[in-house]
Amino acid sequence: MRAVVTRVKNARVDIDGTTVGRTDGGFLVLLGIAPADTEAQCDKLADKVCGLRIFEDENGKMNRNLAQAEGSLLVVSQFTLFADCKSRRPGFSGAARPETAIPLYERFMDQCRQRGFHVEHGEFGADMQVYSQNDGPVTILLDTDTL
Repeated sequence: MRAVVTRVKNARVDIDGTTVGRTDGGFLVLLGIAPADTEAQCDKLADKVCGLRIFEDENGKMNRNLAQAEGSLLVVSQFTLFADCKSRRPGFSGAARPETAIPLYERFMDQCRQRGFHVEHGEFGADMQVYSQNDGPVTILLDTDTL
């Protein structure tokens, strides 16, 4: 699994001009799932994301986590995180098919909720417009193969 975690002041995802998910501070998480990804990897990634200490403390150091910042999450499925760019036209065979990806996408969000966070999301497979006001900017790339 791969996640692009961006610290945001606010973010939202729209489908057909309607906002379907938003956060007014916290993380925008773009989540990609590979065919061989497991529930254990999903749980580990959720734990890592929810525990990241990338919010500034009173001394201006990145030392506070999402709970301490009283933040929430906006999670958006992003199969393009597994793009093969060897040619100029990316291939996406490295991304999981929906029957594999959807349960792990939902599990990731459930794991974040179980850790006490408010989670909103886009719609798996939909044409979405994602808007964000990055904070910092701070963007972290996570891959369960290297965690």
